[in-house]
Amino acid sequence: MSKLAEFRQLEKHLAEQLQALEALKGDAGLKQEIEFETKLRALLAKYGYSLKDIINLLDPQAARRAPAAQPQSVTRKPRQLKVYKNPHTGEVVETKGGNHKTLKDWKAEHGSSTVESWLTK
Repeated sequence: MSKLAEFRQLEKHLAEQLQALEALKGDAGLKQEIEFETKLRALLAKYGYSLKDIINLLDPQAARRAPAAQPQSVTRKPRQLKVYKNPHTGEVVETKGGNHKTLKDWKAEHGSSTVESWLTK
């Protein structure tokens, strides 16, 4: 898209948004909400309260509930223990991941599929 076409498109979009803003400015419901918010904040400032204080006052259980805005922490399930037994040497390796030095050496020497066949648990 050329710069001129992009400019005209943005200009048109801006004009539409300005029109929507002007329509909202005349809305009686919006004026009422703005007035309420202004008076509420003034009242909170007068008595030294915050919005959190008011929420705790009106709904004491709110603090115990998980906030909806924050994502829940995702915990991974623990990795399963795997036990490999080398049939050539009888050596046993217990690991929860694939980053074990001896296991890597075995895979390099015998191949990954062969070593995976040595899995006992």
